[in-house]
Amino acid sequence: MTQIRKPRVFYYKLILWAVSILSLSGLLGVAGVVYYYGHDLPSRLDLTSNYQPSVVSTVYDVQGRPIGEFYHHRRVVVPLDRIPSQVIRAFLAAEDARFFKHKGVDGFAILRAVLVNLKSGEVREGGSTLTQQLVRGFFLTPERTMKRKIREAILAYRVEMNHTKEEILYLYLNQVYFGHGNYGIGAASKDYFGKEVESLNLAEAALLAGLPRSPTRSSPYRDFFSAMERQRYVLRRMRQEGFITETAYQDALQTQIRLTPAPDLNSQIAPHFVEYVRQTIGDRYGFDPLLQGGLQIYTSLDTSLQMAAQKAVREGLDEIRLRIKRRTGPIDPGKGDVEGALLALDPHTGSVRALVGGYDFSLSQYNRALQARRQPGSAFKPIIYSAALENGLSELSVIRDGPLSFRMAAGKYWRPQNYQNRFFGPVTLRSALAHSLNSVAVRLVERMGVERVIRQARKLGIESPLDKNLSLSLGSSSISLLELVRAYTVFANGGQLVEPLFITRVTDRNGKVLEENGPNMKQALSPEISYVVTDMLKNVVQSGTGRAVAKLGRHVAGKTGTTSDFRDGLFVGYTPDLIAGVWVGYDDHRPLGDKETGARTALPIWLTFMTEAAKGIRLKEFPVPEGIDWLEINLKDGGYPLPVFENSPLTKIPFLSGSNIAPPAPRKRRGAEPAPALGDTELDQEPSDGIVMPGL
Repeated sequence: MTQIRKPRVFYYKLILWAVSILSLSGLLGVAGVVYYYGHDLPSRLDLTSNYQPSVVSTVYDVQGRPIGEFYHHRRVVVPLDRIPSQVIRAFLAAEDARFFKHKGVDGFAILRAVLVNLKSGEVREGGSTLTQQLVRGFFLTPERTMKRKIREAILAYRVEMNHTKEEILYLYLNQVYFGHGNYGIGAASKDYFGKEVESLNLAEAALLAGLPRSPTRSSPYRDFFSAMERQRYVLRRMRQEGFITETAYQDALQTQIRLTPAPDLNSQIAPHFVEYVRQTIGDRYGFDPLLQGGLQIYTSLDTSLQMAAQKAVREGLDEIRLRIKRRTGPIDPGKGDVEGALLALDPHTGSVRALVGGYDFSLSQYNRALQARRQPGSAFKPIIYSAALENGLSELSVIRDGPLSFRMAAGKYWRPQNYQNRFFGPVTLRSALAHSLNSVAVRLVERMGVERVIRQARKLGIESPLDKNLSLSLGSSSISLLELVRAYTVFANGGQLVEPLFITRVTDRNGKVLEENGPNMKQALSPEISYVVTDMLKNVVQSGTGRAVAKLGRHVAGKTGTTSDFRDGLFVGYTPDLIAGVWVGYDDHRPLGDKETGARTALPIWLTFMTEAAKGIRLKEFPVPEGIDWLEINLKDGGYPLPVFENSPLTKIPFLSGSNIAPPAPRKRRGAEPAPALGDTELDQEPSDGIVMPGL
């Protein structure tokens, strides 16, 4: 018996040695493979402490509503505690049901995938765990090779050794790609269903969980039926794994999927404004932080006013285009159609409330409110009149409206004309501005000097180059609509010049404030002078070229502008709470057509916008500064040798206290011809093209 037992022991030992040697060889082989494929991989991984993925930067309006986004990858990071359990279970059922049971690599899943693929005759399952998918996105390329799979397994194991399951889920759900530029569950939920993750129902969660396997092919936008087939697979897996009940499964199958994609904010809401913000923030902080850093950018824009502005511009330009088409026929598409711009500010803070840079941003990104330099025409005249008031004149100062002639060169003269070539003799400054008499503006600039007017324009915030000749009096120098509107804020704001305010605050992704901006203003005119200009501009809309504005039923001041050959139409007007400017014209400076004045083109757009903007706002008057006295006069008492341009001859005129202004004594004017009546004429015109005034 002893002799028989010894060989058996020997064989057992031999087998044991063989197994040990094979095991050791296997381990050494595994170690060799791990070293060979993983020696250049990080040994200790920490993916959470410095997790700073590329996330969306968002632009908000004054009410905190999103109006624009900037990103390389559209991602909204969502904490794990904000993601409902049924959403998490849907992803586990779809991709890794044994997630909480393995250490990064799941042998059972690999075996199951092999069997399924063999049975189907095609690759239907991959056997990769969530952890493997995560490290693939972080560290590896999508190439399908054995080397990548081995390196993927090594990294997955190392990640599992250094992170909790919850941390891995958090990273995965915020990193995975869902198609259409969306990374992470937060962005996908907003893009596909227009809602936050917390609001997803089971059917929606299952659809999203089915996308990462094939985000393009299974996209519900591309192939809705394929997406629904994948959704039903996820629901079946959830039921099989016991994640949901049979009742919940059946209810989810019956739930109708409604795709309500989030709007393309950058193209739908204030596109020209948002583009300005993009350029400004990109120049200030760099475009990589803007596109990847999750900046939160708060602005002064009022979305309700913006929508009203876009509607007013679109409808107004449609009407103008139709009118021109009826008169001239179809426009050559290569030349472009009539364009327009609108800019609205809070005159007291400079906050930009609405900005429209053109008819359609998708057709032209050119911002005509900020970038374009156009002649303002007669809309420049209030700047001249403000200088005249500072030089001691008043609304009742009388100046002659009559022919002027300036020698340009041998045999060439410049003779500025009023609209329809009519002159009215002696007129008050008040009436001259109301009806935009060109000869009066030229005489004022000639008396004060061009340099004095340029200094006044600079005081009022106009920075563009200005021509040093008398044609400046008729608004011949090109400036931006922003500059023009900004200048008018001085009249509306007690003489204070305000800096236009677009961006109020910027924070980083963690809420740290990077900048905070508020009103920036300085005194440019005295409150009294600015009020007198406002009173004169009120008369423009009461009895002058802007009288159509009376329909608004508000206290309004404003001025029309029309350039030579009707190339530009403008109107800038303001109430005590809001100022807006409108420009209409062709980008290539073609004439709009006969009688297409500022009153006919820009003013109706302004009126439409302001009518909507004024809803729900109580009626206010312009505040009267302390240094203003009043003079009640009767313009028909014979004391003023001028045509009566007022709606009512009995008028209260504001003047600076201490000016000792008194009405002239009534006198009989023997043989005087009655002044011509103005009727409904708009007096608003530029000198002819090609005239260059001598430098003064």
